[in-house]
Amino acid sequence: MSELIIQEKVIDNIKGKAISKTANDQNTDDIVPARYLKEITFEKMGEYVYIDERIKDGNKVEEHPFNKSGASEAKILLAGANYGCGSSREHAPQALHKFGINAIIAESFAEIFAGNCASLGVVCVTVSSEIISKLAEYLEKNPLAELEIDLNKKMITCGEEKIEFDMPEGRRQAFLKGTWDAMAILQQDKEGIKKIEDNLEYLSY
Repeated sequence: MSELIIQEKVIDNIKGKAISKTANDQNTDDIVPARYLKEITFEKMGEYVYIDERIKDGNKVEEHPFNKSGASEAKILLAGANYGCGSSREHAPQALHKFGINAIIAESFAEIFAGNCASLGVVCVTVSSEIISKLAEYLEKNPLAELEIDLNKKMITCGEEKIEFDMPEGRRQAFLKGTWDAMAILQQDKEGIKKIEDNLEYLSY
């Protein structure tokens, strides 16, 4: 059997502006407060990212990283250690994804959060705290700069500098082969799905 590669789902490079929010232990309730879990779909989740930090007393907090000029165009988030800790709610990665974030660079991640991100096609990579500080300083001095994450080379490009990152190899290969999307994999065998469906006894009643 040939190796499964779903070309239209391959993710090998993410390039774009970045938001720097490097505090440690940012939990899923920080990212999306629990009261928004009552939403029936994820469509509006992008509006709620860090909303309790971004809006105070009905006023927009201009200096918040997600409120700054150009934030809405960002594709990459620079975070701290233990990012996405707390509740395992899927709403947090959904909110970041709906906001426009396609990749997160952090010192470390809560594993369930990273797994939920991967199922959406959001790439999570890790670097040392020293590198996080260096990237944050670069973005502070160059707010319009773009970062690039190359999954083939396992490299982040920051200006003229190349920085090696880490991530679970199985997850990296899933992005490179396009197999991170479980639904896309299932749809590769529509005949098999139909065969099973036709043989389910409870559907014959």
